[in-house]
Amino acid sequence: MDIVSILRHSVLFSQIQAEDIPNLLTCLRARKSEFPKDYTIIDEREFTDELGIVLSGSVNIERHDFWGNRTVVSNLGVADSFAETLACTQQMSEVSVITCEPTTILFLNIHQVITSCSKGCSFHHALIENMVRLLSYKNLELMKKMNHITKRSTREKLLSYLSAEAQKRGSRSFSIPFDRQQLADYLCVERSAMSSELSKMRSEGLLEYQKSFFTLIEEE
Repeated sequence: MDIVSILRHSVLFSQIQAEDIPNLLTCLRARKSEFPKDYTIIDEREFTDELGIVLSGSVNIERHDFWGNRTVVSNLGVADSFAETLACTQQMSEVSVITCEPTTILFLNIHQVITSCSKGCSFHHALIENMVRLLSYKNLELMKKMNHITKRSTREKLLSYLSAEAQKRGSRSFSIPFDRQQLADYLCVERSAMSSELSKMRSEGLLEYQKSFFTLIEEE
């Protein structure tokens, strides 16, 4: 899939015509970079003036505490974007952006994104509106995660997350973007306790799973 087709699925480029995107990318000082698996694109305590859009592969947004314990904030796939707030505020990053597999990123200069260009192009105004919408969506996603991790038990956290994923995919069978350790880090639980709880839930007939593929079982 070419860049224009991918960007048509990005919130940032919604309602912008395909034929306008190439010129807009020039205006935004777009550049494309490829990274191997487990590469740190943005590290904690770094600064950036660019936002990134995933063209292929995927990345995790991670946070590490003083002792090196990891929390996975989110997983982003094709057409998803990152570092918008970081670039806008020019503040030091409190998270890391790390590739989960070989990944291609399109970087855009944030000043060019949020400032109307001198040419007065109409699609640039739409881009600014889309940026506000994008930041709002990101806030909603963080609220959804808070709903999961504020549950009292590991089982409740798992059920909350898996239920939300099933509803999002419109199917009781689905794949999640995390391995076991990443899922534990995302839900802020111990991996061993989480694995034990998953085994109990399977024994009780609540779900089936194979690696990252889950099937939720409806009660009769």
